Amino acid sequence: MNLPLLELRRQPGRFVVATVVLGFLATLLLFLGGLLDGLYLGSTGAIRAQNADVFVYSESARDSFLRSRITAEQRATVEAAPGVQDVGGLGFVLLGAVIPGETKLADVAVAGYELPPKGVPAPPNEGEGIADSRLQDAGASVGDTLLIGPQRSPITIIGFVDDSSYLLQSTIWVSLSTWRSVQNVNRPDAAVGDTVVQALAVRGTGDLVTSIDAATDGDTKSLTKPEAVLSLPGVKQQKDTFNQIIYSTLAVVLAVVGLFFSLLTLERLGLYGVLKAIGATTRRLFVGVVLQAVVVAVIAFAAGSVLAVLASSVLPSGIPLQLTPARFVSTFIGLLVAAVLGSAISLRRVTKVDPASAIGNAS
Repeated sequence: MNLPLLELRRQPGRFVVATVVLGFLATLLLFLGGLLDGLYLGSTGAIRAQNADVFVYSESARDSFLRSRITAEQRATVEAAPGVQDVGGLGFVLLGAVIPGETKLADVAVAGYELPPKGVPAPPNEGEGIADSRLQDAGASVGDTLLIGPQRSPITIIGFVDDSSYLLQSTIWVSLSTWRSVQNVNRPDAAVGDTVVQALAVRGTGDLVTSIDAATDGDTKSLTKPEAVLSLPGVKQQKDTFNQIIYSTLAVVLAVVGLFFSLLTLERLGLYGVLKAIGATTRRLFVGVVLQAVVVAVIAFAAGSVLAVLASSVLPSGIPLQLTPARFVSTFIGLLVAAVLGSAISLRRVTKVDPASAIGNAS
């Protein structure tokens, strides 16, 4: 194992091109992953935070909270369904908000709830709300009274919670009565009655999806939490698109490493012949190639990570880039696997090296 590392240390110029290319590809992978995470986390936080097993929509809503309407009669039927333990109403309305001291409108999602989401206390008093921490970045503080929508409905912020945004808008968690008031005044075309909610968050046991939809005789459609997250507008499409680009980039990494080490193996045929002649096994030679590929990938990933962090710090705040520890880990593993597989392309040439002919050609 000393010979491959010795070559890396004494002839680093041989590996500079591959390291630089892989470094930029690592930066690209982190950026793509960061954009995917930023879009996904920013769009789905309010649903992922829900302490619910199943979400119930009206049958005609096409899995959309904003189009769904659940009546008191439907709720009573859901509450009586087998396996149901807790039921809470949910409602969202997307509006602009005036923050004291700020000239730019902030995009907010006013969310009425009954079952407290993760990190959110019991529903606050009328006209009060707990806001997503993204609203702090927009200039809001505890005690500020925000004016919501074209009718300037007042909501006083009494606290903040992390990772609870909805469709890239900062969520303000309020009681259902406050939500109805804001919705009816600012969106009269979507006004709801005193007992109507958009959807139900349900906790319970067993196959809740089947039991609830059977109990309502198909008048509702129920989704599990993962299904409800992916049903949000654009979430599944964004995830699929970015993942395809990320996998394609990893394929490029594999091709780059494969081409580089194939050319390097051709240059080393004479050296491999000498090593085989003095007893080196094909396995040992190949492990040396893989070791070099791993070292190059690690250095490239470190350089790419630094570039990604530096670039993200100067990007405009409107770009939903979020570099998470999990993304760094997954990118590192993906880069490492691609490098190992790419270096394996040279295996065929290494195994076919004949000591006599290789030494003869070298001489």
